[in-house]
Amino acid sequence: MQKGAFRLRSVTRLIDYLLEYMAMMWCKQGSIFRFFITIMSSDIRLDALQYHSQPRPGKVETLPCKPCFSQRDLTLAYSPGVAEPCLRIKEDPSQSALYTGRSNLVGVVTNGTAVLGLGNIGPDAAKPVMEGKGVLFKVFADIDVFDIELNVKEPEKLIEVIKTMEPTFGAINLEDIKAPECFMVEERLREEMNIPVFHDDQHGTAVISGAALLNAAELTGRKLEDMKVVVVGAGAAGISCAKFYMTLGVRREHIYMFDSKGLIHTGRIDLHATKAQFSQSEDCSLDEALTGADVFLGLSTKGLLTQDMVKLMAPSPIIFACANPDPEITYQDAKKARPDCIMGSGRSDWPNQVNNVSCFPFIFRAALDVHASVINEQMKIAAARALADLAKEPVPQEVIDLYGGAPLSFGIDYVIPKPIDPRIIEWECPAVAQAAMISGVAQSPIRDMEAYTLELRKRIAAARERVSGVVRSYL
Repeated sequence: MQKGAFRLRSVTRLIDYLLEYMAMMWCKQGSIFRFFITIMSSDIRLDALQYHSQPRPGKVETLPCKPCFSQRDLTLAYSPGVAEPCLRIKEDPSQSALYTGRSNLVGVVTNGTAVLGLGNIGPDAAKPVMEGKGVLFKVFADIDVFDIELNVKEPEKLIEVIKTMEPTFGAINLEDIKAPECFMVEERLREEMNIPVFHDDQHGTAVISGAALLNAAELTGRKLEDMKVVVVGAGAAGISCAKFYMTLGVRREHIYMFDSKGLIHTGRIDLHATKAQFSQSEDCSLDEALTGADVFLGLSTKGLLTQDMVKLMAPSPIIFACANPDPEITYQDAKKARPDCIMGSGRSDWPNQVNNVSCFPFIFRAALDVHASVINEQMKIAAARALADLAKEPVPQEVIDLYGGAPLSFGIDYVIPKPIDPRIIEWECPAVAQAAMISGVAQSPIRDMEAYTLELRKRIAAARERVSGVVRSYL
């Protein structure tokens, strides 16, 4: 193939991925790794490497948003003009939101100790994922990102390093830090920093699966407080999902959590406090726990949930099989065992994709827009309820076309919106912003929510046009 022909094909693919299929490529639970490992042929895997290396290495670049082409431009951009905003910010540090890009800048920070699908691969190898996270922030919510890969494993040192970054960023997104350290790192940073800190591996999965749980409960006539929930996988996502489900109404005593050694129960002496909080009084097998269970949440390993296990569950069971890169059970096997089940997974080619990209860009967008001091439970609940409500609305034809043209309507195979649905930002951001204001953490309240929603729509359209222009400049 001629070099120019490949370049044209590669860049064209890049545009398509960025503007249409980014969610399917870069979601945490559906995962780029699932996309690349389970779907792609060897030829496409090679194309993936070319995608990341040509015509410019990586997936992001930094560009100015002000002219710097004349002597006067240079005078204003740097010396001596830059002194004036510096002095204004020195007098009032809050003015950095007006005179710098800080209020729209998120630091995506990792040490590469728990990259989903790949494990502890280190900060260097984690960088493509962090760059991908930056792409999603920009394409879906017009948020700028610096990805920060740190060669730091000790939690205390990691905390201190991240704290020093506060003057640079409007918020911090923690990424791919292994459990249980991730819990302590996030908690400490939330307490000691004055900007939002959010660990997406924990809360993104919790929010999107929580939205699905709300609608699944409604469709099956269940009350959350009566649900028996079995969670397999006691890492960052599993523990955070369980805690979030409790916030929504699930009772702690109704949660049966399993790790690699079995059920979390009071007889075990090897439990970290983050796991011990979900201890059952007596031990039991996974089969026993699943008997009569309403919900299965899997964040564990391929093939763990069998058809026979599914048959043990309560009528109309709710199954979220989110193991990465391959789920605990396939959609086909789950439906064969129980045609009445509500099945969700990380996969984009099956119904009910549990995809973090439906959460984190929009939660951060709202938090930045109201200058929230933290991202709290009220904001996460608002995000989940907004997504649940959106799933009940008629689906635009443009979304249907992106997913093969089959009709989409609220029901057991459509309990959460598709990740690429352009309406998500208009539903989720206002809800999160409102929750921030009601809970008292918004430092710049929004007065006209209708105008804010319209502004979001225009902003994303303009951002995607800019991104598309940059990408096409490499043709």
